[in-house]
Amino acid sequence: MLALVLLCTTVGSCATLPDVQQLGSTLSPAATPSVSGAHGPLSDERTLTLLRKRWPNNTLDMRTAAALEEVATGVPLIAGNKCTLLYDGPQTMAAMSAAIAAATDHINLETYIFDQDALGRQFADQLIERQRHGITVNILYDSVGTLDVPQAFFERMRAAGIHLVAFNPVNPARLRGDDWRINHRDHRKLLIVDGKVAFTGGLNISGTYARSSLFRSHNPPASAGQLGWRDTEVMIEGPAVAAFQWVFLRTWAGQDAADLPDAHYFPPPARAGDKIVRVLASDPGGQFEIYKAYSLAIQQARRSIHLTSAYFVPDPQTVAALTAAARRGVDVRIVVPGKSDLGLVFYAGRSSYDDLLAAGVHLHAMKLAMLHAKTAVIDGNWSTVGSTNIDTRSFLHNSELNVVVLGDSFGAEMESAFREDLRDSIEITPQAWRARPLGERLREWLARIMAYWL
Repeated sequence: MLALVLLCTTVGSCATLPDVQQLGSTLSPAATPSVSGAHGPLSDERTLTLLRKRWPNNTLDMRTAAALEEVATGVPLIAGNKCTLLYDGPQTMAAMSAAIAAATDHINLETYIFDQDALGRQFADQLIERQRHGITVNILYDSVGTLDVPQAFFERMRAAGIHLVAFNPVNPARLRGDDWRINHRDHRKLLIVDGKVAFTGGLNISGTYARSSLFRSHNPPASAGQLGWRDTEVMIEGPAVAAFQWVFLRTWAGQDAADLPDAHYFPPPARAGDKIVRVLASDPGGQFEIYKAYSLAIQQARRSIHLTSAYFVPDPQTVAALTAAARRGVDVRIVVPGKSDLGLVFYAGRSSYDDLLAAGVHLHAMKLAMLHAKTAVIDGNWSTVGSTNIDTRSFLHNSELNVVVLGDSFGAEMESAFREDLRDSIEITPQAWRARPLGERLREWLARIMAYWL
């Protein structure tokens, strides 16, 4: 055990997160953030008109915040989108299945887990059926996330004509290029249909999503064993879908895979709604786009920070930003797991609770359902949904994908969902936390040592 800890510490010291504690003051943003629409970049006047419509007073200065986020991430805003929130497996899978059934040209799927269970087989069968009807289907799946899945499951899809690539194969003999990085994983969840609709969030292709959680349930099940995982996805239509498409194509090409088959991947962009979004994709060794966006939003919050985080193992800078926000009067509330499928991660995250609770951060543990959502809404008008956990693995070692949606109408939907999750959770009070058993404290201390690798 000691040797393993020393090895992780030694190797882990080679890579660190950037210093973002004073990120906002070190950037030089433009006076107006860049916004693109269906017909190209918008003028500064049109951009300001859009921004003024979206944000109430007494909240984050969104023009400044958006400009700061752009210079920090290098990613512009995209206007004219429709964003539909989806909750839990049944609702999300139904929407994805409907989009796949309506495909006329191509389907691109990128996922961390693609299980060979009843739901996974059903999903694979539909993709095979679409391929046989002349729709081009391309799939990127992570080789660690699918480690327990027999290769025959994927070979069946390949035999039907589907194009598949295993991201960073565990077996280096299967690698096409010469850059074998076993610790770098593709944790993204992305489905694109016909270049016109995209889905992203926390949901994998797995039977854990065959049932709903307690979310907005009027008839709760008799036992936790009858619950599905609690998760959030967003369906996006409009010009931003092209940005998701570029993420998929770049990842495919980065695996030295065979060229994608011909398809109409970039149809003419068309306005689909009024939402302004920023599509953030981060990669190991990259520019930490998602980490910087989160850090800036937390540092600039004036009213509220509401996070739902499945695997919450915050690094010291994130803890400092959250505690500083709470101390300046921001309502900081975090929904965390009450139980977890990953015990070490669960206890490593709990090791930060002392500092957070002492500063006035409110922690709420989900009571029955397994929490897997990764969302945030700050000041009611900066929202994000994606694959990124608030932990070092997501920020430093994984390829992740989040969409930031600006505006108070989408923010109100996010706040409504957050309140529902609070209803299904129990607050961890400082008094109850101080009274936890010694054994729990020991597990937290040991898990924190391994936090870098979890």
